[in-house]
Amino acid sequence: MYIFLIVVIAIIGVFLALVILLQSGKGGGLAGIASGGATQQILGTRTAPDILEKATWVLATVFIILCILTNFVIDEGTQPDSVIQQGGTEQQLPVLPAPDSSPAPADGAGANDGGTESNDGQ
Repeated sequence: MYIFLIVVIAIIGVFLALVILLQSGKGGGLAGIASGGATQQILGTRTAPDILEKATWVLATVFIILCILTNFVIDEGTQPDSVIQQGGTEQQLPVLPAPDSSPAPADGAGANDGGTESNDGQ
């Protein structure tokens, strides 16, 4: 149901954009371009803008109502809780001890084997 509503909202959004673009503003808009201006002749001089304006209001109203209704249709049972909603109920990772920073043994057990020490540019 959720996917269906999203598809319907997308289709209405496309129609809404087309209807808005067809409306004539102060510059004439695309309404005068469609069919070479025949829409004004067929529907009358003021009928085309009235129909497009009503269609805009209807499509915008349906779009907003469907967007609001979609929130109630979301299936929350399949979605995991967010980290904020879990509120620290996760197990904390154990804190590892700091590495041993004691000096090397004096008997040479920690000495370098086979001369693999780097010369640092010397």
